[in-house]
Amino acid sequence: MPSFVSRRYIVPFVLITTLFFMWGFARSVLDVLNKHFQEALDISLSHSTMIQASTYVAYALMALPAGIIITRWGYRRGVVLGLLLFAAGAFLFIPGASATSFNLFLLALFIIGCGLAVLETAANPYAAELGDPSTAASRLNLAQSFNGLGCILGPVTVGGFLFAGEGGSVAVPYTVMGAIVLIMAVVFSRVDLPEINISGDTDTAEPTIGESIKALWANSNFRLGLLALFCYEIAEIAINSLFINYATSGDWLDKMTATTVLSFGALGLFMLARIAGSTVMSRIDARKVLSACAVMTVLGSLAVTAHLGTVSHIGVFVCYAFEAIMFPTIFAMTISGTGRHSKIASSFLMMTPLGGAVGAYLMGHVANMSDMSTAFLVPCAAYCVVLFYSLVNTRKKNLSSK
Repeated sequence: MPSFVSRRYIVPFVLITTLFFMWGFARSVLDVLNKHFQEALDISLSHSTMIQASTYVAYALMALPAGIIITRWGYRRGVVLGLLLFAAGAFLFIPGASATSFNLFLLALFIIGCGLAVLETAANPYAAELGDPSTAASRLNLAQSFNGLGCILGPVTVGGFLFAGEGGSVAVPYTVMGAIVLIMAVVFSRVDLPEINISGDTDTAEPTIGESIKALWANSNFRLGLLALFCYEIAEIAINSLFINYATSGDWLDKMTATTVLSFGALGLFMLARIAGSTVMSRIDARKVLSACAVMTVLGSLAVTAHLGTVSHIGVFVCYAFEAIMFPTIFAMTISGTGRHSKIASSFLMMTPLGGAVGAYLMGHVANMSDMSTAFLVPCAAYCVVLFYSLVNTRKKNLSSK
């Protein structure tokens, strides 16, 4: 039976998995900040989506430099740098709250986004390579499950603090996060994260950045996977960002209840589905699982746009359940076969959260022009691209096995 995690990599796998929790927590808090800043600073829904834009533009700008840093100085130093940037951005919320400056908050989130980009660029390929290549998608889904746990605790913890009594300062949770992340940086600076040889790569010579970029863009599977991951981020982040707005529209839920439902309902379901997906893909080909899940997300998002009351509400949860395995599965499928170029490949793939900024803005714009239900046409179109990618890969697999 293929090795799920190589015995000598168990401790590094556990340590790296803690990072998945941290950026899940940090990214999910953004979904609470949208509603909080709309009311606390009296800004519009579309203006509040600058929160996502500032964070995910940082991914696009920092991901490639992160790959270069990790290529030259290794995974451990890359992780420590990411944690230090994360902490610096978190502590910047203190003067931001004192000045009540939305622009200063955006700068803080941009710096945090830079730190998260470095962390994800390092952790995703590292976790994928800590065992047999055939179990990479399953292994990455398991690690990403802890990302889901962070996503659950983020909105309910910070949202509960900000919305209960309406008197909480946004600087408090970010100061706590900054302190925790600094402690993690000290831990990672003192532990050994062994560099790993890319599976199946017999050439140990390190390629230049130009060579890696040329090789990657000549790879059609990489190009299509990059597009699919970008579109997945459009859908996932857009729905998360505006879930509270959707849930509080039409007198379905109040904002405190909506925050709890987002954490324990939607994101709890997301985490459980990711754990289940890891188990399923250890037995069933990842391409087939991805195709089935993509079909369900398209149907779920269409149900929301149909204005069918309870059926539409259920459609939102269908999206959360079946999108859960998409990021780690697409990532593992796309990075497979990139060999010596995997670190730079990871950099390009970690630029895709920029899609979240695009998706949140488009969804907010459509909602302003029509309503929140109709705005789900944006994630629906994005899920269709993921479905196309999965079908192309399934067809290639079938042809190669003949």
